[in-house]
Amino acid sequence: MVQAAVMGYGVVGSGVVEVLMQHQSSIARRTKEEIGIKYILDIRDFPDSPFQEKFTKSFEDILNDDEVRVVAEVMGGVHPAYEFTKQLLESGKSVVTSNKELVATMGAELLKIAREHNVNYLFEASVGGGVPIIRPLSQCLAANDVIEIAGILNGTTNFILTKMIRENMSFEDALAMAQQLGYAERNPAADIEGHDAGRKISILASLAYGRHVYPQFVHTEGITHITLADVAYAASWGGVIKLIGQVKRLEDDTLDITVEPMLIERNSQLANVDDVFNGILVRGDATGDVVFYGKGAGKLPTASAVVADIIDCVKHLKRRKYFDWADGDGSIVKPYEETAFPVYLRLKTTMPKQELLNKMQQLFVNVREIVRANAASDEYAFATDDMVVAERERAIAALKEDGVEVLSKIRISDL
Repeated sequence: MVQAAVMGYGVVGSGVVEVLMQHQSSIARRTKEEIGIKYILDIRDFPDSPFQEKFTKSFEDILNDDEVRVVAEVMGGVHPAYEFTKQLLESGKSVVTSNKELVATMGAELLKIAREHNVNYLFEASVGGGVPIIRPLSQCLAANDVIEIAGILNGTTNFILTKMIRENMSFEDALAMAQQLGYAERNPAADIEGHDAGRKISILASLAYGRHVYPQFVHTEGITHITLADVAYAASWGGVIKLIGQVKRLEDDTLDITVEPMLIERNSQLANVDDVFNGILVRGDATGDVVFYGKGAGKLPTASAVVADIIDCVKHLKRRKYFDWADGDGSIVKPYEETAFPVYLRLKTTMPKQELLNKMQQLFVNVREIVRANAASDEYAFATDDMVVAERERAIAALKEDGVEVLSKIRISDL
């Protein structure tokens, strides 16, 4: 029997224990090795748990037990998860995790330590929860040059936007519903401000392009400024608004990497990914577009991915999987101000319409007006063609100097 340990007994940790115990016999048939849980690490007490004898408050119990070969780190956060993971890898134990924050910020270092000690550090659950993406990207699509990855990577924001689109619900009301249903935390900042999706796209970019892209190199915007007016204009334009994490390899081999709300045409494969579901599109030079779809969070979907990594580690106890990327300094990322793409602009002004149209044509590229029902008489919306961000910001500044208020600015996607 191979002994494992689980660090953290929250939603995901308890799910990992549940999945391992309930599927112990079927897992043993597939791996030709029975997997047991020797320790569950948590500072809290669980007197009613059927696994009471496995609980410990001491990390050293796991670290110093040579029988423990694989550890699931599902604590979350960077500290002490980083220190624990580093010590475990250095002691010759493989580690699997769902901790996207840790992988996004310390992944290059931890992968290097795993390589040096001939063990594995796996994190399938860190990006798509129960949606497989890490293993397919590193193995099944390995023959491809990855041109682009783009996806709906956060179920909370997707739920909120779905309610706004389908039920004409305000952002505030949709967020309150998400919190009531348990889809959003009491402090939802990591989700609604885009940081969660930013960590996930940084992991995917690092894996796809071989250099660590840290979250601070990812241009990140959330959905807090999206209004029902924007949703209505998007519908008139012919699409929907989604929070998209995207990384694209440019002609000069730099990366355009961003998380931000985008207008997506209705015929896009991502346009109908709704509610708490995730959808991740990988564009390969050989395969074309491949889309992965499913629930990106939740107790059992995420636990399923963690357990799959545990099984993979057990299969590779005597050999290391080739799974790596080098450290990075951000030089591979093109500065956001130098990237170019089309946008939707919603404006408020008392300027006569024809004068505004003339000014828009002078300042922007190929401007088209978007009209929605019941718009205020001083409200206008436009779609533009590609412009470099810095040039567009100068054009917007010129509008503001003429008394035009810019109410919304949202990227238009080509997905």
